[in-house]
Amino acid sequence: MAKRVTEIELEEDTQKGKYLTFILGEESYGIGIEHVIEIIGLLPITVVPELPDYIKGIMNLRGRIIPVMDMRLRFRKAFVDYDERTCIIVVEIGDNSVGLIVDRVSEVINIADEDIVDQPMLSAGTSNRYIKRIGKVGSDVKMLLDCDALLSHHESELISNIG
Repeated sequence: MAKRVTEIELEEDTQKGKYLTFILGEESYGIGIEHVIEIIGLLPITVVPELPDYIKGIMNLRGRIIPVMDMRLRFRKAFVDYDERTCIIVVEIGDNSVGLIVDRVSEVINIADEDIVDQPMLSAGTSNRYIKRIGKVGSDVKMLLDCDALLSHHESELISNIG
């Protein structure tokens, strides 16, 4: 009897090795396409008191309340005013949908397993917890994010209560 490929297995296979790339300043990052729900322009953001500074607030996306995180601030970079290229990548992190504000989105690219390496240690015994691996794309490198590490357990609970 022939084995049937389920819809989920087929979807996972077609997403393997695909990354949505985006820019923050001079750096290029990638996020696994399986985490991406959609890319949108900036929407009005409502500030919520007592949240970390990198969580800019919440937005109403077609009736869904979604927390919005500024990736520059999350990565401890200087704030830059938003412009026409600034956009929001809506992603699934655990059980939460979160909007990630980025300088600009580049493209969806394929990165073969052999072109992905473990991230180098920044200093003895430490590493950047947000960067899962490094993708080599021609002469460029893409820092591949660990989506699940973008929010700590406490932060995830915090935004679950507002989202």
